[in-house]
Amino acid sequence: MLSKQLKKLRIESGKTQEELVKELNMSRDTYAGYETGRRSPDYATLKQFADYYSVTTDFLLGRIAPDTVIKQAIGDDKELLSFFEELRTRDDLQLLFKQVRPMSPGDIKKIVRVIKAIEDEETQES
Repeated sequence: MLSKQLKKLRIESGKTQEELVKELNMSRDTYAGYETGRRSPDYATLKQFADYYSVTTDFLLGRIAPDTVIKQAIGDDKELLSFFEELRTRDDLQLLFKQVRPMSPGDIKKIVRVIKAIEDEETQES
């Protein structure tokens, strides 16, 4: 799981392996080993990846479901949390929540707000 997450995050960030290893100050062979699953990072390196991508180590290791990440990001906003609970029961949005990519809590909150604004607008139009 870690190798897939690292590759996915790197590609989504628009970085090549070469660019990433320069920023993280590690060898390309070492990093390539992490992405292919031939190597496992130590705790400090795992934390370095989590900090770099603004995700948790549990997320990198595949231990947190996407909807849990979303709930943590919007948990301080009762209105958004209530809205999210309603959304996650909708069949037309299930794939969206399963495909959520690692994002910062602030970015997650912005996206849920945008979805809510669209829903509110559609409700007013009908």
